[in-house]
Order: sequence, then C-alpha cells, then structure tokens
Amino acid sequence: MDFSFLFESVLILVLALFVDAVFGEVPDRFHPTVWMGNVIAYLKPRIRNGNSRVEKVNGVLLCVGVSALFAVPVFLIVYFTRLWLGVIPYVVVSAVLLKFTFALKCMGHYTLPIAEALERGDLAGGKRWLHFIVRRDPASLDEQHVVSAAVESIAESTTDGVTSALFFFGLFGVAGAFVFRVVNTLDSMVGYRDAANVNIGWFSAKLDTVLNYVPARLTGALMVLASMFLGEGWRDSWRIMLRDRRNMVSINAGWTIGAMAGALGVQLEKLGVYKLGDEGELTSAHIRRALRIMALTVILFSITIVIPILLLEALLFGITGY
Repeated sequence: MDFSFLFESVLILVLALFVDAVFGEVPDRFHPTVWMGNVIAYLKPRIRNGNSRVEKVNGVLLCVGVSALFAVPVFLIVYFTRLWLGVIPYVVVSAVLLKFTFALKCMGHYTLPIAEALERGDLAGGKRWLHFIVRRDPASLDEQHVVSAAVESIAESTTDGVTSALFFFGLFGVAGAFVFRVVNTLDSMVGYRDAANVNIGWFSAKLDTVLNYVPARLTGALMVLASMFLGEGWRDSWRIMLRDRRNMVSINAGWTIGAMAGALGVQLEKLGVYKLGDEGELTSAHIRRALRIMALTVILFSITIVIPILLLEALLFGITGY
C-alpha cells in the first residue's frame, strides 16, 4: 500500500497550521478571501432582477460561479506543482493555499485587544474592536455583553472559521477547502433575509448550513474534550451544549457556543435574540480562556477527524496525491 498521499496530506495540514500560528493573516490585498469578497461585491448588484425567481437562479449561479472561479485555479496549481516540480514544492504551495482558507490566530488578533482594553477599564476601546468580529451595534452593550460577543465569535468561528475548511480539505483537498471558504464568504455577505439579499443569498445560506452541519457537531463534541484537557468545566460544556444548542436560529452555531458557555461556566447572550448557558460573571479572562479552548479544539479536530479521513481515503482508494 502506497501511503504517500497520507504522508503528504498530513504534512500539508501541519505546515498550514504552523504558517497560521507563526504568520497569521497576510495583508488584505494578497488574501484570497478578500478577493472573494471583492468579486461578490462586484457581481451582487449586477445579478439583481425584478423577478424573484430569476434572482434566485442568479443566486445559485453566483455561488457556483465564484466557487469555480477560485477552486478550479487552486486545483490546477496544486496538481501541476506536484506533476512538474515534485513533492516538496507541492506540499509547501498546498499548505500556503490551505492556510488561506482558515483563520485561527486571527481570532486572537481581534479579540485580545478587547480583553486588554477592558483590563485597562477602557470599555469604549473594547467596543471599537467588536465591529471586526460581530455585526451587532456595540453602543448599548455593557462590559458583560462585550465579552459575551467576543467569546461567542471565538466559539462560532472555531467551526466556520477553521474546522469546516479542514474537514473539506480532508475530503476533497485544498480545492475543497476553497469551495467551503467561498460559500462561507457568500453567506456572510448575502446570506440574509432582508429584501436586498433574500433571493440572491438563499442558496449560499442554505449550502453554508449544509456544509457546516457535520463539522459543527464534531467540533462541539471536541470542544468538550478540549475543555476537559484544559481543566475547564467539561461536564457543564456537554450539558449546556445539548440543552441550549437549539436556542439559536442557526442549527449549527449553538453546538460550539453552547459548549463554550458551559466550559467557561457563563451565559452567552445576544440581547433580545438568544441566551446559552447558566448565569455567571463574564470577565476579560474568559476571552483568553476561550481562545485556548479554540486552539486545542482545532488540534484535536485535526488529529481525530481530518487525519483519519485522509487515512481512510488512502486505504480505500489508494490515492497518491491531489
């Protein structure tokens, strides 16, 4: 049995996580996710139509077209790099491309300044960072709800910001991870039920829900395990996740947000929309603890989910490379 595919894929995964941990995100002008957003923003007004049915079809074409625009070149780059340049360039190029599909260190970049501002007693300073990670208006939020917003974002981003992309890398290679990132970016830009987006974004929103369905549940379970390893409240993490996961409109986000609330022993709340967890005082320290849980959850997901998927593919199909 040739396990070169497995070995190379694990190297790509490990190197991508290493690149993220060391370098974080590249400047926006070089980031494919930003390019995705620019393409979507350019196309969005051009596919509007007075006929709702036509607009819905255009929404499907938008999703399929932008996915192909990014995934096909990525597949060709990876394929021909291995074919023409060999294994080492293939692993390096694939790892760099894979890194563009997830953002782990980035969450600390945007949430640690919130914790630091609150520790200085600068609530206004903490609020100024919120617009990078949530859509809610921070003006009326007290310190507890500022922390809650940051912790919720960390919990939810563990899935749609990292583990889902790694899951689809395991199944379909780097190009598969790019397809997920396009769909998730579309959901964040057009996946709303307001008049401007309800038709254009319906397909992307539903597809994003489908793609996150399995990773969200696996990530929530592994977040409980990570909490146990870190000495957090893993029993409550499991209990709250199962009890409160349906408290949100999203059928996916409640798994990790519930698991995080239970692990930290707090209640995470978006005012007037949802509550998960039991009452407990939220402080800036919970942001740091949430980031540690997120990081370990990603590591556990890579070891227990992604690598076994790659191993199974190698055993079943004898794959030698993408």
